Formats: sequence, C-alpha cells, structure tokens
Amino acid sequence: MMRGVVLAMMLALLPGAVMAQGAGSTMPTDPDAGLIPPVDAPQVWPLFPDPGSPRGDPVAPADQGGEQVVAGLSNSAVAITTSFDGSDILIYGAVRRETPIPDGPLDVIVTIEAPSEPLTIWQKARRFGVWVNTERVDVGAAPSFYAVATTRPLDDILAPDWDNRYRISLPLVLRAFAGAPEVEDTLPYTQALLRLRQQNGHYRMEEGAVTLVEDTLFRTDIRLPANLIEGDYRARIFLLREGAVIDAYGAAIEVRKVGLERWLYRLAFDQPLLYGLMSLAVAVIAGWGASAAFRKLRRA
Repeated sequence: MMRGVVLAMMLALLPGAVMAQGAGSTMPTDPDAGLIPPVDAPQVWPLFPDPGSPRGDPVAPADQGGEQVVAGLSNSAVAITTSFDGSDILIYGAVRRETPIPDGPLDVIVTIEAPSEPLTIWQKARRFGVWVNTERVDVGAAPSFYAVATTRPLDDILAPDWDNRYRISLPLVLRAFAGAPEVEDTLPYTQALLRLRQQNGHYRMEEGAVTLVEDTLFRTDIRLPANLIEGDYRARIFLLREGAVIDAYGAAIEVRKVGLERWLYRLAFDQPLLYGLMSLAVAVIAGWGASAAFRKLRRA
C-alpha cells in the first residue's frame, strides 16, 4: 500500500512525462538470439545489439521471478535550436512483481546511446619534424554519445557473459571493426578512443547515479551534451540480480534540429550549391559591412 502511494506521488510530480508499461518489457526469450526482441508497439530505432556484430557465447536467460520494468522518460524528444546548450533526461520507473521480493540485492542499469556511425582511429607519428597520420583502425559502428548510470559499481553487479550479450559497458560500445584490422594489436587504438571521448564527456560511466527505493522505485538524471547529432537515441533499462539481467526495457528519444538550425542543415545537404552561394554572399556582405564601419570610424 505504501509503495503504491509513493509511486502515485512520483508520477503526479511529472505530469509531462510519458509512462510506458507492459509491452515495453523486452527480456530475451531466445537464448541463441542475443538481442532485445521487438515489442508490440511500433519502434523507430534499430534493434541493439546489431545482429551482424560479433558477440559473446549465448547464455541461458535468468529466472525473472515475476519482476518486470515499468519505466518512463521525462522527454521523448529533444529539439536542437540556436540557443541549445544541452538537455537533462529524467528516467524513472518501478519494478512490477506478483510475488514477494526475492532475496539478494536488486540493481538497475540505465544507458542512453546516440546513433552509431563508422569512424577511423589514426595513430600519429613524427616524421621529419611533422606529426602525420600513420597506422589506423577502422571501426564499423560507434555511437557519438553513450552514457551508463548504475546503482552500484558496474563490475559488482553485471556478469561478463551478460555484458557481452547486451554490450552495456564502455569497452563494448565499439561493436565491430570494418574489415580486417591493419595492425596486430587494436586494443591501444580503442582504448585511446574511449579515453578521449570520456575526457570530452561524450562517453560517461556514472556509477551510483541511479537511486533505488525499497527495491521498487528508481530514477536517474542523464545530461545530454550541447553538441548532439540528429537521430533516434535509445534508452535502455536493465534489472539485475546476482550479476544476471532479469528484465530489460527500451525506449526512444528523438533528437532533431528545429527552426533556422534545421533549415540550414537541410539546405546544406539537399542543395549544397545554393548553400555554398548563400554562404559566400553572407561572407561578402559581412566583409563589406565591416569595411564600411571602419571607414566611418576613421573619418570620425
């Protein structure tokens, strides 16, 4: 009774949030698939992990014990405007169960991932006094932004085989290499990419950032940076006991440019010649205006 009252008060404080229930539960049913299966509601983002990417050996699904995620997001869409400086996404929810709470600690992991795209990691070397690109590693799929929030340290709550299946930790966010690597050891390259993106805040591991109340209610806030790319971002929520995932839930966050930002963005891709001529005209007019202003200042 008390948990129901607390949950009702929590939802009342978030009138604009979208609560998803029931069909959103995406616990794997086929241990050989290694994927989050599709739900009944239509989805606009690709399944994760990529079925074409290598993954760990399949493992048997854990006993759910009647526990499922009931979750929602404070924002299901983010508008990028000229004054956009980032956005905070509140992810909240509860654990629905029809049996008594099992023994052992319950943990929650929340991830937000940007659309993946291929990239190249270059190694720089000094040649004749000049730093140049030498050897490289081509990564087939890597998100531009990835954040993980947990109730406790990730290594204490997530078993490696379940991490291989769902690709939750930061090292596994790089899902595939594009062709055979040209170098013998790719680890220093991927570690350098992860380190650089963690330093600029694009990859984040926020251990202890998820608040869990009475093994029933949870919430966390994840900050999206100002330099987001457009696309369908994906939020995932995992329930865990004894290192195993017992239920998982997925939701989409639509990130789009709006207003003048979107018009210029579409113009650059749809009509590059017109965009180039317009940019040249703006530069000429700005230069002429600055020159005229300086002439007036000299005369004064």
